[in-house]
Amino acid sequence: MPTQEKVLIVEDEPHALSGLAELVSGWGYRTETARDGIEALEKVTAWQPGIIVSDLKMPRMDGLELLARLGESSEKIAVVMLTAQGSIEAAVEAMKNGAYDFIQKPVDAPRLRSILTNASRQRETERELEVTRRKLRESGVLGSLVGASRKMQEIFTLIERVAPSNVSVLITGESGTGKELVARTLHDLSPRRGKPFVAVNCAAIPETLIESEIFGHEKGAFTGAIERRAGCFELAEEGTLLLDEIGEMPVGTQAKLLRVLEDHKLRRLGSKVESPVDVRVLAATNKNPEQAVATGQLRGDLFYRLNVFNIHMPPLREHCEDIPAIAESMIADMNQKHQRKVTSLDNEMLARLMAHDWPGNVRELRNTIERAVVLGGEGQLQPRHLPPGFGSRPPRPAGEVPANAIQLEVGATVDDAERLLIFKTLESTHNNKTRAAEILGISLKTLHNKLREYGTAAAAGSAEE
Repeated sequence: MPTQEKVLIVEDEPHALSGLAELVSGWGYRTETARDGIEALEKVTAWQPGIIVSDLKMPRMDGLELLARLGESSEKIAVVMLTAQGSIEAAVEAMKNGAYDFIQKPVDAPRLRSILTNASRQRETERELEVTRRKLRESGVLGSLVGASRKMQEIFTLIERVAPSNVSVLITGESGTGKELVARTLHDLSPRRGKPFVAVNCAAIPETLIESEIFGHEKGAFTGAIERRAGCFELAEEGTLLLDEIGEMPVGTQAKLLRVLEDHKLRRLGSKVESPVDVRVLAATNKNPEQAVATGQLRGDLFYRLNVFNIHMPPLREHCEDIPAIAESMIADMNQKHQRKVTSLDNEMLARLMAHDWPGNVRELRNTIERAVVLGGEGQLQPRHLPPGFGSRPPRPAGEVPANAIQLEVGATVDDAERLLIFKTLESTHNNKTRAAEILGISLKTLHNKLREYGTAAAAGSAEE
């Protein structure tokens, strides 16, 4: 039985209200009830609940407005939204605005109980997280992630905000930037940290086997299925599942994944029985997800379901000031791994590392440091410990155009060039308009005016401002 956590039930339908209160109190929680958002705010002030289970649609003040009003308070309350069929978009919007989770009506009692159990652990997690924040401010370290630059500090802040919740997160960035480290840190700072963390690379599994790998299969489900096998969802039960390179998953499998995410039920291949699953799903990709949706590689409905929050990992060349701290952390790891006694980098080697553009990002840096530690053995690492030819960029093949170049045909107007430049810059910032405006040297207002002039949906999109 859980501790005496206070749960406030907010529902305008009397029978549903009393039924939910009786159900939740039967699990050992202390309950109070309210019939709309206004009454709920009064109960919050007087009773101070730790969790609120609220209907989305109510008279006088609905669930979204209640959530917004609660967000103005310094008190951290986990809000679980009750949604009717067909209200997934509103539920996802509630998650973006700070809701802990949502559950569809009619309420699945085991699912609700699982959500409340996880939410009741959130307060303890947040207390521990405050200790982590203090360490972060002092050392620039969050889990396995290292960085004191502004870019990394912003990412750390977002991780701290998102980790204790149950929302899905889409992690984007070039190959080697540390997307899996972000996923592991989200797991380690969440109430699920004592449960399994399972990572599966969708690009590394043959298309014929990926459904079996993710959903599991029964004996005889297909040729070669000689025994029952649990899939990644079952292996990650009550924990976290990372679907890496989600854009490489076959579209048919994406549809089945979407159903699991929405219904929280799983059917193994060859089975006629659905089983409930309690797994937090994170996804990662090194592609531009909006472009993957446009080309049909990624289902739009799955993208919006996974992209409740987006964490974009910058390439190492954009926060090279973090290289000394990252390298120091890696040297400590490699000393332990290879039984070496390397103390530091000499100034010339550090300068060489800082000047490199790191096309392979943090993964390339790690491989470089590991090689140097093994060769150096002890004392300071020096440039002679770097790989042969390090820092010399291979010449670009004739005719090859850089990925970030803009190509214009003869006869293009200045307006055409400006439009292409704006769109290319927005693509490079993953539609972060504030950052794009900074790069272009124009105001955010001017950028919005240009997008309206072009008649593009990007002007009113949900991307970061």
